[in-house]
Amino acid sequence: MRPARVLPVLAMLLGACAAPFEESRAEPPAGEGWAFSYPAGADPAKSLIDLRSLNEPVAGQSGFVRLSANGDDFVLGDGSPARFWAIGSEVFRGNPADMKKHARFLAGLGVNMVRLHAQICPPGPNSNLTDVNEKEIDGIWRFVAELKAQGIYATISPYWAHSADATRWGIEGHNAPGALWGLLFFDETLQKGYKAWAAALYSRPNPYTGVPLAKDPAVAIIQVQNEDSLLFYTMMGLQPAQKARLGRKFAAWLAAKYGKAGQIPKAWAGARHADDDLGAGRVGLLQPWETLKPIAGGMGVRASDQFRFLVETQRDFYADMKKFYKDDLGCGQLINASNWRSANQALQDDSERWSYSSTDVIAVNRYYNGGAHVGPNNGWRIDPGARFAQRSATMSPRELPVNLKQVVGHPTIVTESTWVAPLAFQSEGPFLVAAYESLTGVDAFFWFSADVPDYKSTMHFPFQQVQGQQPLLKWSASIPPILGEFPATALLFRKGYVMRGETAVHEERTLASMFERQTPIIAEDPAFDPNRDKAPPVAPRPGEKATLVDPLAFLVGPVEVKYDGDPSKNKVVDLARFIDLKKQTVRSVTGEITLDYGRGLCTVDAPKAQGATGFLEKAGLIQLRDVGIRSKNAYATILAVPLDDQPLATSKKILVQVGTAARPTGWSTRDAEFKGEGDKMTRGYEVVNTGKPPWMVADTDIGLAIKNPGLSKATRLDAAGMPAEDVPLTKAKTGVTLTLPPETMYLIL
Repeated sequence: MRPARVLPVLAMLLGACAAPFEESRAEPPAGEGWAFSYPAGADPAKSLIDLRSLNEPVAGQSGFVRLSANGDDFVLGDGSPARFWAIGSEVFRGNPADMKKHARFLAGLGVNMVRLHAQICPPGPNSNLTDVNEKEIDGIWRFVAELKAQGIYATISPYWAHSADATRWGIEGHNAPGALWGLLFFDETLQKGYKAWAAALYSRPNPYTGVPLAKDPAVAIIQVQNEDSLLFYTMMGLQPAQKARLGRKFAAWLAAKYGKAGQIPKAWAGARHADDDLGAGRVGLLQPWETLKPIAGGMGVRASDQFRFLVETQRDFYADMKKFYKDDLGCGQLINASNWRSANQALQDDSERWSYSSTDVIAVNRYYNGGAHVGPNNGWRIDPGARFAQRSATMSPRELPVNLKQVVGHPTIVTESTWVAPLAFQSEGPFLVAAYESLTGVDAFFWFSADVPDYKSTMHFPFQQVQGQQPLLKWSASIPPILGEFPATALLFRKGYVMRGETAVHEERTLASMFERQTPIIAEDPAFDPNRDKAPPVAPRPGEKATLVDPLAFLVGPVEVKYDGDPSKNKVVDLARFIDLKKQTVRSVTGEITLDYGRGLCTVDAPKAQGATGFLEKAGLIQLRDVGIRSKNAYATILAVPLDDQPLATSKKILVQVGTAARPTGWSTRDAEFKGEGDKMTRGYEVVNTGKPPWMVADTDIGLAIKNPGLSKATRLDAAGMPAEDVPLTKAKTGVTLTLPPETMYLIL
């Protein structure tokens, strides 16, 4: 550890200036900072910040999680409001001891819901359609039992079309390993298999609880399937026999609409397709890109008909799945359709989510990438020589994953997300998510994903070598700058320390406008998936509007949409009161959250939660109602919350949580220019060395003042929440000041 730099003690909540601060980097230079370590054998029950008591003694003890009276939110079985601090976990595929340890560890961090992203269809080329992956199911059963014992609810996603070996499944035109994109929505054979798999998972008794999952309230949400849609580009991968089968269904749909089977509708004005075969009762399918926007003439009518047919097919499928789970299997859980997106998010996502609304819960997967990452394996790992750009979300406000149009009458959840490596700005993620989902009423956000029982000691692939180095995994949330920021942010979110705001935008849409792909009054900015998209969209600039309402409204308050509604009832608050494009600031409708996206600074200022994230050094003295912050860290996250549920001004026990950048020891980069977003030349970095364990965390260099005269002692905790050292503080008539030690992650006042 390098020697600490001494920060002059802050004048108590005054604007007194210290000496000029030396410049510091967002990333710790190689060899500097402190080595992160989670103590072996740590007992979460002995932690001074153990949040297990926030959970019920047993998940589901009062019955199934259900919808609130207006349908917008979750309540527990006894009717009490429920907020879920959530994460995805792969540990259900591990050993029993790891599952038990992991469940208790997560409960201690404030987690009360876990998503199991599973694949229960039969593996291998010799499997029959109605076989199941018994090992996967057993892992789910055992893990649900361990989560339940820690008061943690489960969300289960049992199927993903990304990969399966359907050689012997009997699907027409599909007799080889590979993706099954789109087939589940219309192929009766695959649907038969899916229902057999789900019955095997939910109907048989769980040997670890004695209760079938269908009857177990510890399972809160059933997600029908993961990341697939008839409205996405994967439709282009349908095999000829599959396209023909879907084309026959389209022909039947047209006959029902226009009343004449076996004829091209007159409304199409002769618009034809090479695959039209009216004698076989089949109509050709346009490519997804041909239905992105309204088209003039007969081809436009044809495109609109096809789009509506696909949307209704998808909606009907989900309605049938809800009926299957509820009526046939007797499941008491809430049903979520899927979590994906369309080919054009501005013009088609409302239709995508309308198809989901035949079930209970609306979900989306959306990550924060923060810029381009270019390399041969950029979808899943970080190699030496890879190039990347990085922007803090505090300077890219329209890309926040919780910027969501919420469907009236349905809870909205994000079932996969994280701040994706190689970003250095990951500590801001839990802070921003907790603050803004509290403000807007987004009901759960699942970090993707935990893959070890506690902290991941290394992100390196141990058995791979690239240029003599070990590449790094991209997709883990079991890392210090993510998991380490859970306790205070989970407490903030679950206890409601940041207020929910009044609705900023209420939109009502007719189904006809959606099927015609007309522009809504507000839309989310496009998301990006490095495994599906060629390049990230060019980052939108605040103030640029493709819709009537500025998307910065998502940071003002809740944005909601009602389908099959009356557009004359659209309402928008006076956004000019909260959005200042000249000053580059957005203030929440509650006044508790302010984002300065010009400087890269977000502050939370509520009676029971105060803090800041972003480029703190540039901001100078950050003065909140009870907390003053001055930082020599160029970039950091700091949050203060009470552990006794009292306002910070009177609390007898306050948790101060700090996050700085974390990199593997020896990680190094150099400046680079490369083709990034939209093939534009981008200034960023090239990875020179992927480093080695352990994690090296940038020293905390922050001075703190709290206006609370009742405080008398400060204790730094280690990563497991155990006392590590007493910290000197200066008492004044109105409160205390102190300089945080370099290794501060958690501190108790």
